[in-house]
Amino acid sequence: MAKTASFQLARTNIRVNAISPASSRYRTIFILATGMTTTTFDKARSRGTEAKIGQLNPLGRYGVAEEVAQLVLFLAGDESSFVNGQNIAVDGGMTASMPVVPGKLA
Repeated sequence: MAKTASFQLARTNIRVNAISPASSRYRTIFILATGMTTTTFDKARSRGTEAKIGQLNPLGRYGVAEEVAQLVLFLAGDESSFVNGQNIAVDGGMTASMPVVPGKLA
């Protein structure tokens, strides 16, 4: 959609980009700490397993909403004036890798 819209709006000084906070293929592995995930985090805390949230992510942690917001701010600013028609994944590298359980061979 971003590619089509950016083409249709060419030369109007309107840029169109999409932000994907997670790939649907890995949605159960990648998680952002937001109000929508409070239950997940609360359950993990009660079991003492909060440190495991995000362990399969290449960065070894879960993401937070502020990290997505930083991309939004960048795309809204002049610094990204030549970025157009892109879908940008903010997932800690999940879409660029295969999840591997820590301590296991890939």
